[in-house]
Amino acid sequence: MPVNTKVYNRYYPWVVVGLLWVVALLNYMDRQMLSTMKSAMMVDIEELQSATYFGYLMAVFLWVYGLMSPVAGMIADRINRKWLIVGSLFVWSFVTLMMGFCSDFHQLYILRAIMGISEALYIPSALSLIAEAHSEKTRSLAVGLHMTGLYMGQALGGFGATIASAYDWKTTFFGFGLVGILYSLVLIIFLHDVQSGFFRNAPKKKESGTKARNLFGGLGVVLGNVAFWVILFYFAASSLPGWATKNWLPTLFAENLHIEMAEAGPLSTFTIAFSSFVGVIFGGILSDKWAQRNIRGRIYTGGIGLALTIPALLMLGFGDNLPMILGGGLCFGIGFGMFDANNMPILCQFVSPRYRATAYGIMNMTGVFAGAAITSFLGKSMDGGHLGTDFALLGGVVAVALVMQVCCLRPKTIEKRDDE
Repeated sequence: MPVNTKVYNRYYPWVVVGLLWVVALLNYMDRQMLSTMKSAMMVDIEELQSATYFGYLMAVFLWVYGLMSPVAGMIADRINRKWLIVGSLFVWSFVTLMMGFCSDFHQLYILRAIMGISEALYIPSALSLIAEAHSEKTRSLAVGLHMTGLYMGQALGGFGATIASAYDWKTTFFGFGLVGILYSLVLIIFLHDVQSGFFRNAPKKKESGTKARNLFGGLGVVLGNVAFWVILFYFAASSLPGWATKNWLPTLFAENLHIEMAEAGPLSTFTIAFSSFVGVIFGGILSDKWAQRNIRGRIYTGGIGLALTIPALLMLGFGDNLPMILGGGLCFGIGFGMFDANNMPILCQFVSPRYRATAYGIMNMTGVFAGAAITSFLGKSMDGGHLGTDFALLGGVVAVALVMQVCCLRPKTIEKRDDE
């Protein structure tokens, strides 16, 4: 299958990042809106007045999203990623629009599950496309810029409640869903995969040819890679504090600073969002330059990022004044951003293009399940009155992951190819 040489000129890889940045924003914004509009929705849907039922609604997305992620990666390694991305965006946007017509809990539950399936198709496809479109000279920066779309979407998701209060929750779902549907038409026109054609090339290496002909063959190739297991462990371990800050940092700010949640929520989310922006840009530029001089440059950059999160977690967990808590939040965001910008680029040094979406799909599933586990665990910590202590102890888990990453990941090339 020929490469789109007419399309993929010097500038088009950055056009891909720009196009997918908007999709990343919509991906996180559409999934976050439900949590912010609970109060408005429970007036019309009685079951949402129960925290248990609302928990079911949030959990079904995570379970379906997590279980679907490896399958999504395997599909993305076989067919044109443009159409996977377009289809994914269209479906979850249509689901968002249809939520505006829901009148009972069961309808919401089914739509939330469908959203989990459709959104899972996006991340492995998008990151593998960006990684393949960009060379090793710009890959980390490109991935980092795309990640800022996710951060922005997470932050803007909170405005769903603001719009719902000005209009109503049904209009809010309908409006945001319509925006996504219209943008999918933009992608049909302007987005292109690196390879032309609907089906992507299978590897020609003799010993892997049989495996490449079936959907699940790539799974065996990836799981047989020892380096991938190291990457998977440090990704999962680092996902614990990542999800902890997403779900529990506002509560921690309120508890440790003795302020109202209305003040703690914006303060914590803005701190993490701003510092993460700085982290992914700085980490992307540093990694791309360092990798040109040292084959382990990306690993060292990601390691520096992880190292920054360790004192940050201690400051967040044990801090009792504004400078210490804000300092911890800023330090964590910068460090986690540096880590986030380099996950796929590091994976590219150990996994060939043919299996990268499959590999990242497995990583995504593991990260989501780790997030579900830590969210539940910290809920019990909150009830037990030791949320800060357990938050700080996550630094120990990150330290173990950091040691494994730096000591065990020793790439032989700046980018593994299909024929290697």
